[in-house]
Amino acid sequence: MKFQEVVSVFVTIEKVTSRNQIMELLADLFHKATPDEAQMITYLSIGQVRPTYLGSQFNSAEKTIKKVIQEITQLSDADLAHQIKKYGDLGTLLSVQAWQPHEHLTLKHVFDALVELQTITGEGSHDTRAQFLTTLLRRLSPAGAGFVVRIILGKLRTGFSDMTIIDAFSWMLVGNKSMSKQIEHAYNMCADLGLIAYKLKKDGQEALKEISITLGIPILPSLAERLPTASEIVDKLGTCAAQPKLDGFRLQVHIKKNREVHFYSRNLIDMSPMFPELTQAAQKLRVKDAIFEGEAIVFDESTGAFLPFQETVKRKRKHDIAQVAQEFPLKLFVFDLLYLNGESMLNKEHETRRKQALTFLSTDHTETISLIDERVVTTAAGLEDYFLECIEEGLEGLVVKKMNAQYQPGKRNFNWIKLKRTQESGTLTDTIDAVILGYYYGRGRRAALGIGAFLIGVYDKKKDRFETIAKVGTGLSDQGFRDIKKLCDAMQVEHKPFNVVCAKELFPDVWVAPELVWVVIADEITRSPLHTAGKTEHELGYALRFPRALEQRFDKQPDQATTVQEIKEMFAAIRH
Repeated sequence: MKFQEVVSVFVTIEKVTSRNQIMELLADLFHKATPDEAQMITYLSIGQVRPTYLGSQFNSAEKTIKKVIQEITQLSDADLAHQIKKYGDLGTLLSVQAWQPHEHLTLKHVFDALVELQTITGEGSHDTRAQFLTTLLRRLSPAGAGFVVRIILGKLRTGFSDMTIIDAFSWMLVGNKSMSKQIEHAYNMCADLGLIAYKLKKDGQEALKEISITLGIPILPSLAERLPTASEIVDKLGTCAAQPKLDGFRLQVHIKKNREVHFYSRNLIDMSPMFPELTQAAQKLRVKDAIFEGEAIVFDESTGAFLPFQETVKRKRKHDIAQVAQEFPLKLFVFDLLYLNGESMLNKEHETRRKQALTFLSTDHTETISLIDERVVTTAAGLEDYFLECIEEGLEGLVVKKMNAQYQPGKRNFNWIKLKRTQESGTLTDTIDAVILGYYYGRGRRAALGIGAFLIGVYDKKKDRFETIAKVGTGLSDQGFRDIKKLCDAMQVEHKPFNVVCAKELFPDVWVAPELVWVVIADEITRSPLHTAGKTEHELGYALRFPRALEQRFDKQPDQATTVQEIKEMFAAIRH
């Protein structure tokens, strides 16, 4: 397959607003591809050349790309600056240039070149990468060169999620979405879409029977539902297991037989280099191999207290790791076991999984890795008492689990239920993880900042889209708003993304690709005739009253943000 054929499809996708049409275009492309090509197309469609959990590191700064573009186009500094302002990003700028490629490279040739580009490191690598990239781009069409530049800069804005790709796989196989649930289940157990594409192309539907847990490839985490009171939870679950809800890094730990250890965040990023003390502790555990989940948090042994998330997040860094590890040592509290000594634990009941975890973990909090506390409760009063104990210790609340429930990767259901301080005298005290969709220019004193407020939305999983819920203009310092503007400008798009639903009256001055997740607090949730979150032909939407921005949520993907369904449940809980 020629690379230009792939580029042409993605150019068409950028102009399409129908999710089903995008899915069919992808399915047709997959249908024409070989197994290897299908894997490459899948990775490229998410703007990478490797699966999400490995990421793609090109180490090519925008400044370098500008020099490469000038070498190719012979644009002066002034002309380049003018065209960047006109077209918004370097990829689009390149795609509108005019030249004829000397040859039509194959998809494999370009993909392999991008993989090779990532390996160019060391002394003199800056110039070597620039020369390598210049040679590659000259051999491509303007549209192809623009596509490659967006991938390298991490600015490929396709606007569709993993579910759209999964639906495209089903459409490729059977001409409809009937296989999507089975493919999604395989992906939930083995979060590598490219690998799944390869297997489906090679072996068809039969491949789904062979896809299972693979050490070194993350499993999509199970998610919790919400209920407002202890009595409703006990009515729902009966006798249940309650665990403290910690506010740290949720990590999935993989220990291989060769003692190689990986820590994956909830958005599937490998964070292993950041946690040397946890790696050493995991290597000492008496297991052949294992996968388990836990919450890593800075724990003050002298006081026996958990430190705030603001302290824990200081461990998210690439430099001075050893020094920061001494200043802010982490404890990992394991709350579930997914795989042990060559055997999947997913189909085991919660009670069984915990007993198995106890065979190699202690509940002694002096250990670097230990099993989280758990209290089995039978009454609402008992659950409420434990909840208040945790709140007094400064924790968020509880995660309450069904005793006989299996672990269901990637699913949000009532096997796990969060009990948090979600209502207080009719007001909202829980936070919301929202996605930034755009921003408005500032007025008055804010005019100098270039941003006065930003538009946020929540995720509708059924429709695979983002729906607006508030404009946020408070909660941060002037510098905080400058920082948000800088992040947004790096993800600016010319038009409203097709997967964003917004009333025209709320259109922002600058649209942003829906990728930044931000924690927001508000006084309450109200009904709104303008905001589109949960809005139907017969029902008003939902909105946040007096929303305030708190902090960026680095560990969540946009489709892991608060959902429309959760907003509905929180609204009902407040008025309970």
